[in-house]
Amino acid sequence: MKNKLVLIDGNSITYRAFFALPLLNNDKGIHTNAIYGFAMMLMKILEDEKPTHMLVAFDAGKTTFRHQTFEEYKGGRQKTPPELSEQFPLVRQLLDSYGIARYELDNYEADDIIGTLAGQASKEGLEVKVISGDRDLLQLVDENVTVSMTKKGITEVEEFTPSAIFEKYELTPLQIVDMKGLMGDKSDNIPGVPGVGEKTAIKLLKQFETVEGVYEHIDEVSGAKLLQNLTENQDKALMSKQLAKIKIDSPIEIGIQDTVRTEVEMDRVVDLFQSLGFTSLLSKLNVSPKEEPQKELDEINFDILSSVEESHLADNACLFVEMVGENYHTEPIIGLGLSHEKGNYFIPTDVALSSTVFKEWLENKQTNKTVYDAKASYVALKWKGISLEGINFDPLLASYVLDPSQSNKDFADLVNGKVATTVNTSEEIYGKGAKQSVPEQEIVADYIVRKTIALNELKEKLKSELEKNEQLDLLLDLELPLCFILGQMEFDGVSVNEETLQNMGTELTATLKDLEQKIYELAGESFNINSPKQLGVILFEKLNLPAAKKTKTGYSTSADVLEKLESAHEIIPQILHYRQVGKLNSTYVEGLLKVINKEDNKIHTRFNQVLAQTGRLSSVDPNLQNIPIRLEEGRKIRKAFVPSEKDWVIFAADYSQIELRVLAHIAQDENLMDAFIHDFDVHTKTAMDVFHVEKDDVTSNMRRQAKAVNFGIVYGISDYGLSQSLGITRKEAATFIENYLKSFPKVKEYMTDIVQKTKLDGYVSTILNRRRYIPEITSKNFNIRGFAERTAMNTPIQGSAADIIKKAMILMAERLKEEKLQANLLLQVHDELIFEAPKEEIPILEKIVPEVMENAVKLSVPLKVDYNYGNSWFEAK
Repeated sequence: MKNKLVLIDGNSITYRAFFALPLLNNDKGIHTNAIYGFAMMLMKILEDEKPTHMLVAFDAGKTTFRHQTFEEYKGGRQKTPPELSEQFPLVRQLLDSYGIARYELDNYEADDIIGTLAGQASKEGLEVKVISGDRDLLQLVDENVTVSMTKKGITEVEEFTPSAIFEKYELTPLQIVDMKGLMGDKSDNIPGVPGVGEKTAIKLLKQFETVEGVYEHIDEVSGAKLLQNLTENQDKALMSKQLAKIKIDSPIEIGIQDTVRTEVEMDRVVDLFQSLGFTSLLSKLNVSPKEEPQKELDEINFDILSSVEESHLADNACLFVEMVGENYHTEPIIGLGLSHEKGNYFIPTDVALSSTVFKEWLENKQTNKTVYDAKASYVALKWKGISLEGINFDPLLASYVLDPSQSNKDFADLVNGKVATTVNTSEEIYGKGAKQSVPEQEIVADYIVRKTIALNELKEKLKSELEKNEQLDLLLDLELPLCFILGQMEFDGVSVNEETLQNMGTELTATLKDLEQKIYELAGESFNINSPKQLGVILFEKLNLPAAKKTKTGYSTSADVLEKLESAHEIIPQILHYRQVGKLNSTYVEGLLKVINKEDNKIHTRFNQVLAQTGRLSSVDPNLQNIPIRLEEGRKIRKAFVPSEKDWVIFAADYSQIELRVLAHIAQDENLMDAFIHDFDVHTKTAMDVFHVEKDDVTSNMRRQAKAVNFGIVYGISDYGLSQSLGITRKEAATFIENYLKSFPKVKEYMTDIVQKTKLDGYVSTILNRRRYIPEITSKNFNIRGFAERTAMNTPIQGSAADIIKKAMILMAERLKEEKLQANLLLQVHDELIFEAPKEEIPILEKIVPEVMENAVKLSVPLKVDYNYGNSWFEAK
């Protein structure tokens, strides 16, 4: 079988992927659309082409030998958006893990590297495939070299052989350079001859073969204006041809032998995809889990208890409540570990739950306990009728406070190497996926007791580190008390009117039917709207709408494609609405109906306290923080969330513009502070300052633009990001950002200072001393460093807002007890707290909720809370 070399224009494909896909980012805030698109194309190339040799060429810098010929070569190109720049290192990381060579050469372009290697490979008899979006590379085509040009989208390509080039242009591959010489290339700022476009250039080359041939027979050119333009611009035409000509003898220091594919490091690929959140791509890898050798562990001494006696219990003990799965609302307790100065014990679940002595010890506030994942243990035992008290340390929360990027791991990862006691991973004991099972009691007992013994060693180490960082208060006064409030909220659950949800499902189904009929009428026929293939035929063949992408199975009808066509035909908005309503019905209505607890008609979500590096909470199974509110049908879903008692109401209170108020406090910008101190609309104030107009002259569009900048500026929003958000040009966006920073000089100063401070300290802190380490901020790689700098600006703002609402939750729980109210806290949704309460308690809540929330933490500007109440969550908004 003939060896095949695939050469990829790395810059071209990465750019195309970035602009073809919507601006995506993962849970860490890293933009991922370019790397996602590149990975999709790479996987397709490997599957379709099965190359024996492969290389991705990149441009080494902005200046090349062509600039010596024409200083303005590629001049006028807009600066690469930082959202794209930060993804190039990830593309290189992807290639390394796949064992694919990459190369760049100072003073030369990727085209020159590709041209040189393609020539060498062709001479050595290899089949060569070049993949790019740059038509310059068509000049390389010969009997052994095929160029695949990317079309609109990512994975759709058009293949060019010598015959395909002739069919499309009626030219030979070498004449592509001459065509560029005559017509120029705006994207590379190659001037060409004014007034000469593609058709004219092709006509001239069919008659005279080359640029030089045109000038040798200049008297034969017809058309006075064309003749004038050619005559006056001969130097430009010849120079343009030289600029467009790919150098096929570049001084590269690699050869064909260096492009042989090496083994794929699948572990690295999987790790990269997991870190970037590429779930769909992971599923395509078909990776089998590795069989890890069983670790040899030192023996430990412990007893398996058949009954619990007073002699087995003590103060200052470590307790481990073991469950295999993540959902502690429903997972069975496998067993409990107990360790203290008297001994180490494994307590089978039935023994633990039937022991009055043990239950009294668990519920005793005076017996101090260290518990790993206190919230999970608290809730799991709560479902068994036991209220776990006396917890004074949780190593999971402690490790999260110390370094939020490292805490969400298997317990073994947390302890091994840090303490004397070694522990197996959960997967080593229970297995994974379909093979997961609970082994015999002796193995489980040894595993659980090991973890319990390790807790005590871990506690002392973590406590010492917290004291050193002055973060012990953050754990003991904020995170630990909060975990029990969250646990109680989860256990209490939120009442859901199942009938209301079912009625909504019926309404949404009827809406879908109506939309279906409208779509059929506009299409002129019935078809399966959920079939991309059938929909593509209707839109792009029958209705002749401009097709953006086409795959092997048909036209792309993804959301980003349809959104660009929204004004092209009235069928498009109907299809987009149909999809939104369909998702609401399946994900939220049907999804919520599946998780209602049939015993109490409530939903019991789980709040993740140790996930976000900013300190924010998230919600899972189900995610009640993400119920859509932009679509009217989505907002109505909140009607199903109701009080659990008759004559009670839902009371909702949320912080107004909390992150901007935190920014004003941290930056101490007088203009920004002034707006909040005098209760002036901050977006109007920003518009006045940036546009230099009076309050009455601020238009709704000015305010909208000001709002976008207010919320984006401290997250390092670029001119590209702002232009995408507002639908304006990058130049307009850049001017807007510049004017904003002039209007709020202390904000600009904060952004500069926080980056410098982080480079010195290695971390940023919130107002309650929560840290986030950002080692990438000193990276020599510009793109990685740029992302780290934006993270440094962002985290103190977002993290402090998270600290404030957490503090408010603790203070509210205390105040409700003090006032002896029946009201209780149901949910936290970002900057909002949701309560349920008897109607007669509403006047008290209207007084104490804003009072507590607005005074949770003292800032230089006032915190402001808006509130409302009603018979459902919907009415309370």
